[in-house]
Amino acid sequence: MIECKEVIKVGIADLNIVKAPHTIRTSGLGSCVGVVIYDQQREIAGLAHIMLPDSTLAKAGNINIAKYADTAIKDLVAKLIANGAKAYSLKAKIAGGAQMFQFSSGSDIMRIGPRNVEAVKSALSAFKISIIAEDVGGNNGRTIEFDPRTCILSIRTVNKGVQEI
Repeated sequence: MIECKEVIKVGIADLNIVKAPHTIRTSGLGSCVGVVIYDQQREIAGLAHIMLPDSTLAKAGNINIAKYADTAIKDLVAKLIANGAKAYSLKAKIAGGAQMFQFSSGSDIMRIGPRNVEAVKSALSAFKISIIAEDVGGNNGRTIEFDPRTCILSIRTVNKGVQEI
């Protein structure tokens, strides 16, 4: 039997889930953080492309829950469980959170990448999800692709090539 593999693409401030044999990918991770949450035994994974650390920064009204670490991770976990993943089996891999620009002010508000990484780690910890591997920080953009069958996260970093974690 020939398996047809599809790559599910996740945009900026977006999230989605995938089951093997398909893979899931996002590009344009600068200060954004790509969070992959997966259940290895059930070969299901979700990916969120998180732009900002905290939804309390949002203006009132309709907010894009995929945009913020606190709301995106909560929603991604719920979607994975609704599609057969077991909460106790969930693990995570993260990438991104670069400091894309240098600022002389040293203001914390401009540290978007590092703040995104901290917020993602905090939200995963709240769900008792272990981070198995990470490639965060630096000052280069990344594209990531995850295979729920092998649980390999392939990371293509600008000017640095590809690595797998």
